[in-house]
Amino acid sequence: MTNEARPAVHSTFRLERQYNASPSRVFSAFSDTAAKRRWLVEGEGFEVFEHTADFSVNGREVSRFRYGDGPEILNEAVYQDIVPDQRIVFCYRMAIGAAPMSASLTTIELTPSNGGTLLTHTEQGTYLDGSDDGTGRKEGTLGLLEILAKEVEG
Repeated sequence: MTNEARPAVHSTFRLERQYNASPSRVFSAFSDTAAKRRWLVEGEGFEVFEHTADFSVNGREVSRFRYGDGPEILNEAVYQDIVPDQRIVFCYRMAIGAAPMSASLTTIELTPSNGGTLLTHTEQGTYLDGSDDGTGRKEGTLGLLEILAKEVEG
């Protein structure tokens, strides 16, 4: 048996979601640690071990959680650029248990649109050792954007 790493897979996707909330309300759902914890890492079936955030340029955000009886998932982010009510850029790394899963660069853009906000999410990811090809991440992000709608519109 060999211990060869499988090649890294690179993928970029862009998603748009319209919200019936102001850009400042949507931005607040990212910048407020309690709000972000609600829509990003909590939910039925999730056990949250840690969620801390320093929402500032060069600030770090760490989430550790599991779904059901699954393995622990680690998400570590570093903010690269923040323009209030307009843009958030961050790099993040995910691991499942001790195994690195991915590293990504994400840009969130908030644009006033139709009395609300058009959120554009662009993500450039590197998926490691067969963990994903970007399809699962895109689907997961779509689900999170729907949960975010409940946070900002509810």
